[in-house]
Amino acid sequence: MIPDVIRQASFFILSRPTKIYERFLLEQINSKEQLIGIKGARGAGKTTLLLQYVHRSGYPLEKILYISCDHPAMAGVSLYDLAQDFFQEGGRLLLLDEIHKSRGFAPHLKAIRDTFDLQVIFSGSSAIQLDYESADLSRRVAMYQLPALSFREFLEIETSISFNVLALEEVVNNHLTLSSQVASKIRPIEYFLKYIKYGAYPFYLESIKNYPMKLLEVINLTIEADLPAIFNIEPAKLDKLKKLLYMLCTTPPLELNKMKLSSAIGTSWPTVSKYLALMSKASLIHQIRGGAGMRAVNKPDKLLLDNPNIFQVLCAQPNIGSLRESFFVSQLSHAHQIHYHDKADFIVDDTFVFEIGGPGKTRKQTKNLDAAYIIQDNIEVGSLKEIPLWAFGFLY
Repeated sequence: MIPDVIRQASFFILSRPTKIYERFLLEQINSKEQLIGIKGARGAGKTTLLLQYVHRSGYPLEKILYISCDHPAMAGVSLYDLAQDFFQEGGRLLLLDEIHKSRGFAPHLKAIRDTFDLQVIFSGSSAIQLDYESADLSRRVAMYQLPALSFREFLEIETSISFNVLALEEVVNNHLTLSSQVASKIRPIEYFLKYIKYGAYPFYLESIKNYPMKLLEVINLTIEADLPAIFNIEPAKLDKLKKLLYMLCTTPPLELNKMKLSSAIGTSWPTVSKYLALMSKASLIHQIRGGAGMRAVNKPDKLLLDNPNIFQVLCAQPNIGSLRESFFVSQLSHAHQIHYHDKADFIVDDTFVFEIGGPGKTRKQTKNLDAAYIIQDNIEVGSLKEIPLWAFGFLY
């Protein structure tokens, strides 16, 4: 039996109006798939996306059931039994939010997918691993990743002006035209400075004043609730994860090494390496590896916080170089392969080489490299080989 409190909560949530702005991922979801998964960081807008999908589905509310798996009434409830009851009642669309809070969910999803003529859409933490739960399930699910808001999406929310999604090649080759077109409509630097402070998560719309407090809560819940629910982490070790985040906030990306990290938090390198991998999966940090032929055993990955907003709540004086690189990587990592370069900051898709800096950054380091570009912060329009940093926020 489906608990009455679950039915009531579902009706209440599905009846509420959804936020008007629709994230780019909503258009990419293949509605013909029977089992769909949406991963993303806390606060990225997964629940809103599920509810917006409901309104597009065309099903009447009585044919839809929304369940938050962290609801107290779900304790000890079998997802398979619940889906069976819903299917027998004529249900068509089952939404399972926060799926990672349901222990051993993968076999249930597989059985539901193979048994019932239901469309099931689930959401969960960026850290959930379908391969980790069940290799058999990963072949049956269409999995999507919902990243933080792009700068383009933030501009659309703030200005109600539509901006096209651009391919990386378009930004690199046509950035002068792009910059001029955007600058004719808005002041990009003004909005970019706002985005850096509070534009990465949609919940900034609820209150800019309370945004830092809410973002800090998102970070703490990811570390204290989501990661332990998915991986076996001792509670005593959680503070070490927070200390690692603080170090990344204040330190230049390549200044950290194995010995420094291990010494600073009093933990062996294999354990630190495990922690970094978990925080990367949870969309708290980026681990950028060296390009082909340049990575040595003792050369650390370049470590960056996931997006610039995290800097604002973890330290009063963030490292400006790390902050700039964090923005760049956050905008490209969703659809591109990024490595760091021995003579520049990054090489993307093994093709484009980028060096990132302030308005006075020159091409001295990269003048002998093919397909090398300077990315400059705090400029509105660039030149042939100098591209504004904000222009890379139009990739999704």
